[in-house]
Amino acid sequence: MRTPPVLPPPPLTCRGRLIAHYGGAAEAWLDRVPRLLTDAGHRWNLRLTGYHDAGHASVLATAVDRQDRPVLVKTWFDPDRYVRETAALRLWHPGPDRVVLDTADELSAALLRMIAGRPGGHEPPPGETALVAEALQQAHGVGRDVVPGTFPSLADHLANELWPRMRERALTSLHGSRIAQITPYLDGLAEAPFRRTVLHSDLYRENVAFTRQGRPVLLDPLPMQGDALFDWAFWTLYYRLGHATEERLREAARRSGVPRARILPWCLLIGLDGLLYYEDTGDPRQERMADVLTTLYRSTDGGPTP
Repeated sequence: MRTPPVLPPPPLTCRGRLIAHYGGAAEAWLDRVPRLLTDAGHRWNLRLTGYHDAGHASVLATAVDRQDRPVLVKTWFDPDRYVRETAALRLWHPGPDRVVLDTADELSAALLRMIAGRPGGHEPPPGETALVAEALQQAHGVGRDVVPGTFPSLADHLANELWPRMRERALTSLHGSRIAQITPYLDGLAEAPFRRTVLHSDLYRENVAFTRQGRPVLLDPLPMQGDALFDWAFWTLYYRLGHATEERLREAARRSGVPRARILPWCLLIGLDGLLYYEDTGDPRQERMADVLTTLYRSTDGGPTP
């Protein structure tokens, strides 16, 4: 197969997202990305066709293989993230339905199946909420037997990242009254060891692709090991922020078998962290998250859940 010359530089929008996420350290790596992707294309006998401009932690190129099947080549700035993400995808999507077709450790790159033959997959089918909930429950089932320590722990993330940044941002936040309302619902919030599994931890709608048959495929995880309720709460809030939140919360309770009242405090925790982040960065989604938190708080029926 005749291979094209080195790809052009990644789109400026892609470059901007990576630098915003990782800082100036990503600039030199981004300069090397065209060569990295071209080397990956040679390795796997691909014809690279361009970039898919998406994501904040990696660069994606579109390609076709020797059988003219569309595929994606993904390369990561952070080698640890490459290892963890591909390990989670192999865990959830093995065998003939695998997403990871091959990897190149020296390039921190992976050859990925293109779901439904196009970046982003097929249009979501009717019943999308129930289908994604079922896929998440299946992923959690597979992840329960993974040896602890295989992925970073949710406990460490909460103790060393989430709680400290929330406390720091709360000092200057204009949402003091909302923080005071929500805080009692977070006191004593703890993980249940029997619910420990491999978490996706980044369940935005753009990280779920649908096959032509309407089956959801979980992609682009930030895998951790911890209480499944973290994933259910994240999905409830962020899958479509401000849209059908209550529907997802009901479905989360139904699929997980955990009462809605026990998922709700996790929603409040993750939502408050998001609100303070949006406020700190001037993100216009701040108002939408504030509205979601108001609705969730009003649904607590006047008292913290024991």
